[in-house]
Amino acid sequence: MNLRSRRLAWYRWASIDGFGVATLRRLEAVFGSLETAWQTPLPLLQQRGGLNKNQVQALTAALDTPPPQPPRRWLAPADPAFPAPLHQLDRPPLQLFWQGKGSTWAYLNRRQAVAVVGSRTASDHALAWAERLGRHMAEAGWPVVSGLAAGVDAAAHRGCLAGHGRPVGVLGTHLQRAYPQDNRSLQQQVGAAGLLFSEQPPGEPVRRGHFAARNRLLVSLVQVLVVVECPRRSGALIAARLAQEAGVPLWVVPADAGRSSAEGSNQLLQQGATVLLHGEDLSADLGPGPLLSPRKQIVTHRQAAPTAPPTSTMAQLLLGQLGQPRTLEELQEQVGAEDQGLLLTQLFQLQLDGAVRSLPGLRWVRIR
Repeated sequence: MNLRSRRLAWYRWASIDGFGVATLRRLEAVFGSLETAWQTPLPLLQQRGGLNKNQVQALTAALDTPPPQPPRRWLAPADPAFPAPLHQLDRPPLQLFWQGKGSTWAYLNRRQAVAVVGSRTASDHALAWAERLGRHMAEAGWPVVSGLAAGVDAAAHRGCLAGHGRPVGVLGTHLQRAYPQDNRSLQQQVGAAGLLFSEQPPGEPVRRGHFAARNRLLVSLVQVLVVVECPRRSGALIAARLAQEAGVPLWVVPADAGRSSAEGSNQLLQQGATVLLHGEDLSADLGPGPLLSPRKQIVTHRQAAPTAPPTSTMAQLLLGQLGQPRTLEELQEQVGAEDQGLLLTQLFQLQLDGAVRSLPGLRWVRIR
């Protein structure tokens, strides 16, 4: 069966209530293909396919309806653009509906993105911080992912848009529904500048569990998760727990210890999350994002500091000091660099060249 036929068959089965990934995979394994399974007499399909009573009833009703056609911007698990990390989930999505720039899928497939999450009722300080971080990461070339909820999520995406970046919204509703309604304009802007996607089909009712479930998608597609202020009961804490279980680095912005809206995020710091005090700390740890040309970044810093030492000399000085892990401050003192920006740029370039690697805590070491 070619890919087009397989996609059509998958969408037909996925459109029936009660049929998830596990059931469709089982039908493929037993009958060879979903198209063959569709042609199988119902009693045999029920027996060999292990269908329950509710599934049989839903299938019976679907047999008398014309086959539905998938929307143009729809991904099945068999599609080449379907992000590979999603296949590794305990509960992978049955399908993905999307709109925006399709080229963004390539970055998510390689987990070349940064997620920013936090409280829906965050303080003014946290909202301003999230917006600055979103803009900074956009200017550093990193797609910024969030759930497009009110509060921190929305602030991070506003910042990303202000930085002319690539925002990615992972929705807990179907694409035609903005939640909250106040985010409708922002959601449209994110869809135009970056990517929106959801596992919920058109017309699916809003359910509370969908918002928690989308966190598993968000976490699986990013290189790092940042939590900006959240209370003890928060979807951001669900995302943080998933990140810790998946080995995704977790950074947290510290907040007022007496603020209830920050009790959850401050607790994450007590549990060992990395403190994020400046956006530059994160971009320095990650290096240039996939949307940023390192060569352009080097040129920009050279223009800003024309009296800095030649790059080749700087590179040799750095490599001489990186026989053991060094922090940025240690390197700046040891090589006598006045411009920290140029120093970071050279470290990024050495990292891209495979000469050094970054370590947690803003440290670098030479690759022997």
